[in-house]
Amino acid sequence: MNASCTLQLFANGAWCDVGSVSLLGAEAQGWRSKTYTGYSVEWAIEHGGARDAHAFACRFPVGLQAFEHPHWPVFLIDMLPQGFGREELLRRLGLPVTAGESVDWRLLLAGAGNSVGNLRVKEAASWLAANAGPLRGFTDDEVADRGDDFAEFLASHGLFVAGSSGVQGEWPKILLTRAEDGLLYLDHTLPDARAREHYIVKFGRGSNEALASILRHEAPYMALARMLGLRVHADLVLHKRALFIPRFDRQVTGGGVLRLGQESIATLTGNPGFDAVPSHDEVCRQLLRQCTHPLVEVLEYIKRDVANLALGNKDNHARNTAVQRDFSGGIRLTPLYDFAPMYLHPDGIARRIRWEGNDSSAPDWNRVIDKVCEIALTLRDEKRMPSAQKKALREVCRPALVEGLRQMAEPLKKIAAHGTDFGLEPAVHAHLKLGIEAQAQRVTALN
Repeated sequence: MNASCTLQLFANGAWCDVGSVSLLGAEAQGWRSKTYTGYSVEWAIEHGGARDAHAFACRFPVGLQAFEHPHWPVFLIDMLPQGFGREELLRRLGLPVTAGESVDWRLLLAGAGNSVGNLRVKEAASWLAANAGPLRGFTDDEVADRGDDFAEFLASHGLFVAGSSGVQGEWPKILLTRAEDGLLYLDHTLPDARAREHYIVKFGRGSNEALASILRHEAPYMALARMLGLRVHADLVLHKRALFIPRFDRQVTGGGVLRLGQESIATLTGNPGFDAVPSHDEVCRQLLRQCTHPLVEVLEYIKRDVANLALGNKDNHARNTAVQRDFSGGIRLTPLYDFAPMYLHPDGIARRIRWEGNDSSAPDWNRVIDKVCEIALTLRDEKRMPSAQKKALREVCRPALVEGLRQMAEPLKKIAAHGTDFGLEPAVHAHLKLGIEAQAQRVTALN
C-alpha cells in the first residue's frame, strides 16, 4: 500500500492537486505515525502565504516549507472516518468493525474522498469513483421511513454510504444532496451541476428514549440559539426519525458548487487524536490569532459556552466546533452545530473543554473576559504578528465583551419562563429552568 497520499483542494470549480502527506513511521501506528506534509511547488508559488480556503488549515500556510509531525497532521485526522462512518467503511473493505488504529491509513485512502470542507485525498476519491454504484434518488419519506436502517436499504439496491458518511460522530449520519428533480441522492454520486441543496441527515439510534429526546430537541435548540444571538445557518427539520441539517460548507452557485474550507478546533489548536482537548483559553488564543475579526469570533465563542451551560449541552469536544475559511482571506467560526440537551445521554457525557482554573459548575464570566483581553494584549505584542491583525486585536476590550454577553440576558429569561412555548419538552424545561435563570443572572451582573 502507498506510504503517501495526494491532497486535493477544490478551488475555481475544480479539484486541484495541491500537496501530499507521506508516512515516515509505520503504517500500523495509525494516526500516531510520523509524517511529512508539503504543498506542491506550483500551488506554493501561486498562493504563497495563504491561510484561507487555499490552505490545508490555518496552521499550515501555503508555502515551500514542509511540515514534519510526530503524528498525522491534525487536518488529516479530521478526514478519517469515525463512529458510524468508520464501521460502514470497515464492512465495505471486509475488515472487522472492531479494527483499531492499525487500519487508519487504509481507511483514509478509501474514506477521505468526499470530506466536509474543500479537501480530499485523491486516492480515496479514485476508490470512491470505482465503487460508487448506480445513481439513484430517493424521496424525503423514503429516507425518513427507513431511519437508521437506511444504510442497509441502500445496500440492497447496490448503493453504499462509504462516500457519503464522512461525518465524524457516534450518530448515524449521511450526506445527501437534493437535485433539480427534488429527489435526494448520496452526495458523492451526484454531479455538482445537478445539486440544489446539501444536507447532513442524522438518524435516530435504536429505541432508547433519552437518545430520541436528544434528536427531537436539536431543531428547537437551533431556534433557541438564534434567539440567543448565536450564529445559525438555517432551520433544522425533523422528519419522523431523520433530522435534516442544511450544510454550510457548500454553496450552490450559478457555476456549480462552492466548497468552503473547514477545520475543527482540534486542528486549529494542533490537538491530535480523539481524546485530547484544548482548553477554552487556548481556543480563544487561536481564534484571536487566526480569525479575520477576532472580537466578533471570540465573543461568539464565549456566548456559545454560556448557551451550552444554560441548556445542558455537555458534549463540547474538539470536533463539535469548527472554523470556516473562504477564498477571500476570511477566517471565522462556522455556524453552530451539534447543539442539543446532551445531559440526557445515557452514557453520562461530561463537559470536555474547560476554562483554565475557572471552570467548576459555573465559570466566572468576569474572569473569562479578563483572560481573553489579556491574551489579546499579549498577541498584539508579538513581533511577528501581522500589522492588520494587531489592529483588529485592539478592538478586543472588556466593554465590548461585557455588552455582547449582557445581550443574552433577556432571551435567557424568556427561555427560562416560557421554554415549552419554544419547543422544549416539559421535563427538559423543568430540568434546565434553574440553570438558565442562573446564567441570565450571571451575564446581567457583568460590569
